[in-house]
Amino acid sequence: MAIHPGQPPLSLTGQPVLSALLARRSIGRLLEPAPDQAQWQQIIATALAAPDHKKLRPWRFLLVRGAAREKMGQILGASLARQGRDAAAVERASALPLRAPAILIPVLRYQAHPDVPQIEQWLSLGAAVENLLLAIEALGFAAIWRSGAFAFDRQVMTELGLQDNEFLGGFVYVGTAAAPVAERILPPIADHFQIWGEA
Repeated sequence: MAIHPGQPPLSLTGQPVLSALLARRSIGRLLEPAPDQAQWQQIIATALAAPDHKKLRPWRFLLVRGAAREKMGQILGASLARQGRDAAAVERASALPLRAPAILIPVLRYQAHPDVPQIEQWLSLGAAVENLLLAIEALGFAAIWRSGAFAFDRQVMTELGLQDNEFLGGFVYVGTAAAPVAERILPPIADHFQIWGEA
């Protein structure tokens, strides 16, 4: 939804928004369908709205679906084989992309900048992924953000088409939840929130 001059801003204090934030879950068992092309456009648009110091846009996203998942699986399996993992681990890695109808790959496109260190660009990528995870759920789908040893393998990055200044930000598996999701139980707020500097 575009916001135009003179139009009231979207409320971020409304109950639907808070409910969506509190209900977000990582769902590992995913089936068809996945988002269609128009829905992917909406999902990526939310990622582009993430906090981004100096507007570097230090990220891009690769969508893997259909038969391309098998090719991605071969790349992941070969990565573990190079690391000396056993045949069973290599076979499991090769089958990973088939666990969801679509995989969205966040890519950090690092740009040297005197005011924006690499960690800030990684944080921006993380914010972009959180935005798209929420968008995926808002559209009625489910997702899980995974990594694995192959996410740090430079050869995997090269085979996926990344440039020397680019890095994998993991793999977002996307589809429809295979089963109802249990209610989320949050940890105690006091364990993660303190007021600093007050007597």
